[in-house]
Amino acid sequence: MLADFFQYDFLRYTFLTGILIGIIAPLLGTFIVVRRLSLIADALSHVTLAGIAFGLMLEKFAITFFTPLYSGMFFSVIGSVLIEKLRSVYKTYQELAIPIIMSGGVGLSVIFISVADGFNTDLFNYLFGSVSAVSQNDFYSILGISIFIILVVTLFYKELFTLSFDEEHATVSGIHTRGIHMLFTILTALVIAASIRIVGVLLVSALMTLPVAASMRIAKGFKQMMFLSVVFGEIAVIIGLISGYYLDIPPGGTIVMVAILILLLSIGIKRFTLTSKKVREAE
Repeated sequence: MLADFFQYDFLRYTFLTGILIGIIAPLLGTFIVVRRLSLIADALSHVTLAGIAFGLMLEKFAITFFTPLYSGMFFSVIGSVLIEKLRSVYKTYQELAIPIIMSGGVGLSVIFISVADGFNTDLFNYLFGSVSAVSQNDFYSILGISIFIILVVTLFYKELFTLSFDEEHATVSGIHTRGIHMLFTILTALVIAASIRIVGVLLVSALMTLPVAASMRIAKGFKQMMFLSVVFGEIAVIIGLISGYYLDIPPGGTIVMVAILILLLSIGIKRFTLTSKKVREAE
């Protein structure tokens, strides 16, 4: 089954990119879920869509130096910075920053898509993912982003962990909370931008949250939850890519459905474990 993915260059780059996405999306998604910021991924994905549409619009006018992938990354990072700025403006109602940026992303997307002559095959691939859309340059860009994200999470693990569970304690401990917040949001933007080729901009938030939701049911600690999230993410990506290729459908949908099946399975295992424990205690 995997033979085709190593026989052809474009499939090999897709498969390797999927492996990278299966690591970094759930890895950062663990912190997102614990901080109860799951919707931030949706907001940034809509901003990324605006960037992609902007890139496609530029291609219509024969401006090719700013590809949709890079314009999506640029818009996503700018959106992450704006979210943090708005969170500082609305200190009492910080959650307002997310729908404001999401609305702006949707509005810009509609405008740019209309100017770029509406929906086409390229835009469809960006929306729902594709097994043939990852070029060599895309792979190397995503590889660089993945290495950067893993290094930052490793170096700032203590700060991210403390901030995720107790922001007041993090501030008292001398952690620069505002800087870590900004760094975290930018990392989220980069993960979303890197994942759009495989999962699609409309489904990338699912890959950041569903494996985490599954691991939360059976993990016994934060590090174990992080590890299981990556394992579940990799399983979803690999099975989703293979099934998407052989069924000739966008891989984003199959990846998400596999992740949902894993979630349901973990819920079932947890419920079975609790029931078995109660039966043993009753005996």
